[in-house]
Amino acid sequence: MPVPKGATLDPARTRAQIIERAGPLLYARGIDGIGVAECCSVLGISKMTLYRHFGSKEGLVEAVLAERSARVHRWLRSAAEGAGPAPADRLHAVFAALGSWYQEEAFRGCAVVNAATQSRGEHTLAIAAAHLGRYVDLFREIAADAGAPDPDALARRLLQVLEGATVVAAMDPVRARQAGQDAGATARLVFDQLTRDVVGP
Repeated sequence: MPVPKGATLDPARTRAQIIERAGPLLYARGIDGIGVAECCSVLGISKMTLYRHFGSKEGLVEAVLAERSARVHRWLRSAAEGAGPAPADRLHAVFAALGSWYQEEAFRGCAVVNAATQSRGEHTLAIAAAHLGRYVDLFREIAADAGAPDPDALARRLLQVLEGATVVAAMDPVRARQAGQDAGATARLVFDQLTRDVVGP
């Protein structure tokens, strides 16, 4: 990435810029769909720059996935918090946000899960496991605030709804809107069923 004359090198900024630009590229093409040379050419960096900051293409992929996961969960937590204190409203906000994402033209499914499926590498799988775990953490908090007898069980079931809808929306863009609506409705049914004794009929 060229540095303007007179500018001072900032390794952290350069690394962040590469991650930001590489994210959409790897998401659109897949981690196996582009080689190191082409990746560097599109990003406007040398191989030496990539290796200096990430060690390898795999290191770049891992950095992109970690940043993507953090961004997704900041977004969903913000959506939940913006819905107010009621647990059911927070749950609805999470699935409404996901439903909007499914309808975006560039939507290709979950970048983190896609990458883990493609590579099966130890570090990529660990990032994906942590990514899914953060969904469970969010759902567990909502379930606990609703007084669910078993917040962990409810959180795991809501994760299954979320991931299933994400796959359906990615595989069939025509049904993306419906996938989001179905996921939200199913999530609420599961939520109501497992908190029924708490919130009443």
